[in-house]
Amino acid sequence: MDWNDLDAFCCVIEHGGFTAAAKAMSRPKSSVSASVSRLEGELGTRLLQRTTRRVRPTEAGESLYQDTATMFQRLREMRADAMARGKAVAGTLRIAAPYEFGAHHLGAVACDMLARYADLRIDIDVEHGRIDPLDRRYDIVFSTYDEDLPDSGRIARRIFALPRGIFASPAFLERTHPVRRPEDLADLPAIAHTADAQWSFTGSAGAVHTVPMRPRMRSPNADVRRRATVEGLGVSRIVLTFCADLVKQGRLVQLLPDYGCTPLRIYALLPGRRLMPPKVRLFLEALEAAAPLVEKS
Repeated sequence: MDWNDLDAFCCVIEHGGFTAAAKAMSRPKSSVSASVSRLEGELGTRLLQRTTRRVRPTEAGESLYQDTATMFQRLREMRADAMARGKAVAGTLRIAAPYEFGAHHLGAVACDMLARYADLRIDIDVEHGRIDPLDRRYDIVFSTYDEDLPDSGRIARRIFALPRGIFASPAFLERTHPVRRPEDLADLPAIAHTADAQWSFTGSAGAVHTVPMRPRMRSPNADVRRRATVEGLGVSRIVLTFCADLVKQGRLVQLLPDYGCTPLRIYALLPGRRLMPPKVRLFLEALEAAAPLVEKS
């Protein structure tokens, strides 16, 4: 068995396809495809299900990957660790993040990292919905969970809690009753996340107020929720930094500023590796240092 063929097979699974694997390995796509075909021929079984949208392992392929991937990951970690000792940070850092976090907190850090490390490349996918923590293409998956984290085989490192607030448009407030306490929200139309069943608040004396939702619209897309709020369709709970400019322009009003909203908790989910690659460690350190508006936890 050719170890290079097995490494190519593992890379195709980890990166979700032949094109991404070829890019990561700096090999032609045809060469990676030939490696996998050669491996399948030698083992006498199909290892990958190829569709028009994605490549997925067969049962035999998943079993082979689980048995061998750790070995290649360890070799890559050793190489990355050796490069770090030589003060070299290189390769491609692949990141996935929810829109509210990625659009406002990752771009500046990524640009600074690229300016400092000439051999580093960064791919950032900003998603509006929940990101699959099992997706092997990514070195870091930033994700939000109000409940227990799923058992995904990744190491969870919660690093941020983004402050949120309740917002409404001036036009909406003109045609409804005053909102002075959380309970006043109960009979108002809400623009809510698909995962929201209720909103919780903490008063100045530490009392917790829980308000059930009457959603007029649900969406995991924060931009959609913000737009519907600006249009006067209801009240919404959104990250403060995402609405700051519209508040300054007078297009949105923050309600109940004296009550603490449950923050949006952001977890950095990392592959279950013994060593953290230098590019991942440095990016997380830079992100923590460069986010003064973010409450670290």
